[in-house]
Order: sequence, then C-alpha cells, then structure tokens
Amino acid sequence: MTFKQLEALYWIGQLGGFAQAANQLHTSQSAVSKRVHELELLFETELFDRSQRTARLTEKGEEMFVLAKRLLEQRDAAVEQFGKPGVVERRIRIGVTELTAMTWLPRLVGLIQQHYPKVILEPDVDDSLQLRDKLLADELDVAVVPDSFADSRMQSKVIGRVKSAWMCKPGVVPSTGTVRLHDLARHRMLVQGKNSGTGRAYDAWMKDQGVQPSNVIVVSNLVALTGLTVSGLGVSYLPRECLSPMVDAGMLAVIEVTPPLPVVRYVAMHKGEHRSALTSSIVMLAQECCDFTRMFQAQD
Repeated sequence: MTFKQLEALYWIGQLGGFAQAANQLHTSQSAVSKRVHELELLFETELFDRSQRTARLTEKGEEMFVLAKRLLEQRDAAVEQFGKPGVVERRIRIGVTELTAMTWLPRLVGLIQQHYPKVILEPDVDDSLQLRDKLLADELDVAVVPDSFADSRMQSKVIGRVKSAWMCKPGVVPSTGTVRLHDLARHRMLVQGKNSGTGRAYDAWMKDQGVQPSNVIVVSNLVALTGLTVSGLGVSYLPRECLSPMVDAGMLAVIEVTPPLPVVRYVAMHKGEHRSALTSSIVMLAQECCDFTRMFQAQD
C-alpha cells in the first residue's frame, strides 16, 4: 500500500469524483483510477460502487477513506516535524482579496520562498465570499479575508487591520468640515457589495446606524471602484493609507464623516481539520508581513 494510492482514494472521496481528484493531485484521471484499482486488488475488495454514476464509496471504501485520512495526516506531520523546512515539498493554495494582492502579497511570497524553497505556491485572487466557498470545497488551504464570515467549520487568526475613509473626487462633496453619515447618504454611493467581506461589514454597520442609501452602485472590483470614485461618479469607502498618494496628488479627497468608519480586521482562515505545521507557519509569516499601508511591497 502506497501513499499515492491512499491520496487517490482520499481525494476521490473528499471531492466526489475521479476527475476532481486527478486535478487536485496534478495527474491524469487514468493514473488515479490505476491507483484505486491497485488498492482493490491488494485487499481483494471493491472500494467504490461502480453501479452508480458518481464516485460513491462502498462500506469498506468508507473504512479505507478514514484510514487514508489518518495516515496522510501522520505522514505530513512527520515530514514537517523531522524534515528541514527547506526540504518540505508541498503545494500551498492561498486565497487573497484584491487589497492584499495590491499591497503585501509580494512580500509574503518572498518570505515563503525564502523559508520553504521547495513549496509550490498557488495564489488565488478573488472576492471574500468566493474564497470562503473555495476553502469549504477544499480548493484552497488558506484564505486571507476580512473577518466577516463566522463559521464553526473554520479556524481563523487575526493578522492585520485596515482603516478606510469616505473619499470622492475633489469638489463632489463640499469641504466644509465634518459631514454627518445621514447627509453623506444623500449622495450616490459606490459600494463593494455582499460578495466582499468589507462590503458586508460596512453594509451591516450602516444599517446599525440607521442609514440605508437609496442611490447605490455595487462595484465588486477595488481598482474599478477607485477609478469610478476618481471620475466623480459618487462617494465610496476606500483604504485610507495605501491610497494616500492619490489624495496627496489631488485625485481623491478624504471626507471627514461622523461617525467614522470602523476598522476592518483581516484574518487568515483554514478548515479546522486541515491544520498543519506548514499552514501554521505560513499564517505566522502572513502576520509578520501584513501591511495595508503601501502598494506592492517587496521583501526587504
């Protein structure tokens, strides 16, 4: 019995199909089928019910799935505990939102390559809701998102905070001191929507303040949201510090609003049963280099 055979059975059972397992293991569907067939010959028992259109485990297959999961976890723990960091060979799939990709992701990639040169990093930039769903579907190992998705199936660790401010094209909102949130809501608002963790957090916060703007445009892309705000289409909440060069250049103006926008916490999330020493180390590296104040930060 080999780990490759166990991996094939485990990922078929976990993802629900031979094609999905082949994609996960970066091999062909025929190779996955061959590994399962070898296991069945070894134990002289069928592990999958082939009378079904989907890959359904037999009773013995269910027992083997539980055993495979335990043995693979023990293998990974042994490699990470007794091997040198530089020889750990793994694929790590990390999901991040646009803001992380635009600020400190390059630095995180550099640190991972420095500490784990044989780890193959697969980044995925998407909105927060999609990243959460990909975590649950085992398509990601770690996701860095705003802390807006409480889920008992996930473990999370706070890695940073983002300060946002209401902004607009200079002149769209008269600069006559502090503006009440209820008065600001009379302007057209450009918001990120419920697929965004920040959008969800600020939508809930405005409802708590008794504010429900009537003229709203939902823009899911942060770069597009910034561009439309610069164009004068409306007012929007944007990350204050990393966009300060645009404020200094006169492209954007900060609107002082009462009450001010709350700080949004960012967390590194992973499924509880998939925690490993390598995952924990990468979360620690993310904590170390998380900095939303400057664009495209490379490793020092």
